[in-house]
Amino acid sequence: MKNNELTFDQLYHTYWEGVYRFAFGYVNNSDWAKDIAQETFICVWNQLSTFRGEAQVKTWIFKIAVNICLRQIERSKKVVADEEKILKHNILEEEEYREADTSKLFQAISELSELNRIIISLTLEGVEQKEIATITGISHANIRTRVHRIKEELYNKMNSYGK
Repeated sequence: MKNNELTFDQLYHTYWEGVYRFAFGYVNNSDWAKDIAQETFICVWNQLSTFRGEAQVKTWIFKIAVNICLRQIERSKKVVADEEKILKHNILEEEEYREADTSKLFQAISELSELNRIIISLTLEGVEQKEIATITGISHANIRTRVHRIKEELYNKMNSYGK
């Protein structure tokens, strides 16, 4: 038990910030991202003894985070139908994160499809494309192509914001 606690503590300190940034890139909401990161590590804690080591621990943790993001998005679609509330909240988030380029990037990412948000957010977290393929269940070749197309789409979106 003590070993699991130490291992969990190490995992938490090593990966929490990355999971948070991934979640923030996906949902574009600081509080929501913190909730997702917290829920991710609750799952890691509960499932740590069943981790078989078939994938890298980083891949396993991000797979959990992806699944939680997808569930959260589904829940939010049912609960929040008022787009005006979402827009107002996003404006407040932009004020909280004053860096214009970062704010524009997260805005552009939030406009991508769910799968593309996952792929680019994992890419920004430094997760290797092979691991992203494992996490998403998409072929490595398809991930490479998607990342290239997503980057082009983000570039175009960010350039259009300045106009």
